[in-house]
Amino acid sequence: MTTPDPHHEAVAYPLARDILVVSGPDATAYLQGQLSQDIESMAVGDSAWSFALAPAGKVEAWLRVSRRDDDWVLDIDEGFGEDLAARLTRFLLRTDATVAPVSWDGFAVRGPGAAEVVPPDTTLGMDPAWPGVEGIDLLGPGLSAPAGPAVGDAVDLETLRIESGVPAMGTEIDQSTIPAATGVVERSVSFTKGCYTGQELVARVNSRGGVAPTRLCGVLGPADRPLGPGATLVVGGEEAGVVTSASYAPWRDATVSLAYVKRAVEVPSDARAEAHGDAEAVRLVPLPMT
Repeated sequence: MTTPDPHHEAVAYPLARDILVVSGPDATAYLQGQLSQDIESMAVGDSAWSFALAPAGKVEAWLRVSRRDDDWVLDIDEGFGEDLAARLTRFLLRTDATVAPVSWDGFAVRGPGAAEVVPPDTTLGMDPAWPGVEGIDLLGPGLSAPAGPAVGDAVDLETLRIESGVPAMGTEIDQSTIPAATGVVERSVSFTKGCYTGQELVARVNSRGGVAPTRLCGVLGPADRPLGPGATLVVGGEEAGVVTSASYAPWRDATVSLAYVKRAVEVPSDARAEAHGDAEAVRLVPLPMT
């Protein structure tokens, strides 16, 4: 069976996201003080990416927030909704707002014409803002796959995520990550809104040019020797970085990976990936790889 190529046709993939609904009279003001995005400026129907930060400025969650008529929908990578709910309820003191999980279905449509897919009435339709590929994310209760696009699987969606340079919770993002390293600050942070938890570190790094000690880049490797997370990248005999995610891309017959590399490392450049005593020639490339 041929794997559908999202660079040449629209493909619908199952999308697993944990969903929280934040509601109540104080919900908007509360989230405005907890998230890096300026949600008060969002209109009903708008969606935006945002960080929820620890007080010291490290990333606790990277999520998407969507405004509805009477509440807010927050979606995050599967498996991290409970942690996000705990983070948001931690500061709910004398605040008339509730944070509740809901069970919804999801589909990610990627490829030419994907953004033209019309979501059903009870479904959120959101621009995923994945660099290098057109798309729409559909989230809602009892959702079925949209008619029209070819059908893909979760593994291929993960591959496309890596090609697009989109960080994921648990691989590229954990509680030691600073926002500037992820490559998504521009679409996840407002530098004009008022105060929010963790703002000081983000503002300080931005005032110094937004440069972090490491940055996310792409890695291209041979199809028959897939890299694994944790592989060390070596450039010019010096350790340059570490692979965080890797997958085989059938449409290019190659392994694609994400890695955090040191700021001084030139990209693109040739490198070696070393793991378990083996070494493989690879190429560091800019993101997105699409």
